[in-house]
Amino acid sequence: MFLGTHTPKLDEKGRIFLPAKFRDELAEGLVITRAQDRCLAIYPRDTFAEMTKSMVAAPTSVKQVRDFQRMLAASASDETPDKQGRITIPPQLREYAGLDKDCVVVGAINRVEVWGVAAWEEYSAAQEEVFAEMNEEVFPGI
Repeated sequence: MFLGTHTPKLDEKGRIFLPAKFRDELAEGLVITRAQDRCLAIYPRDTFAEMTKSMVAAPTSVKQVRDFQRMLAASASDETPDKQGRITIPPQLREYAGLDKDCVVVGAINRVEVWGVAAWEEYSAAQEEVFAEMNEEVFPGI
């Protein structure tokens, strides 16, 4: 499970250090891809494979299914952290998420998200007010 907010720096080669508490779960490999909200999602390889099973079963005769599959897979990058816990974020993904030197890495339960600082601050500020009310609507009984 991925929890917390971290602020690593992106180096000149497009690498970031994964937060130490995330490294064990991601050590065997991960998939980085674009996510909604102009951020990146990092999944352990096994989690990504499990998640895509339902996408494989979806009918490719539906245009939205094809579009989603293409956008997710075309931007995905299979990575393995180096011995220091760094991963390289490919240029097209850095551009998509608007990443520069400063980043925000957020634990999002089953995935890690990477945000540009300004985008995260804007998103987080907008969500603060609705978060308390969201619980009953999205997850009744929790």
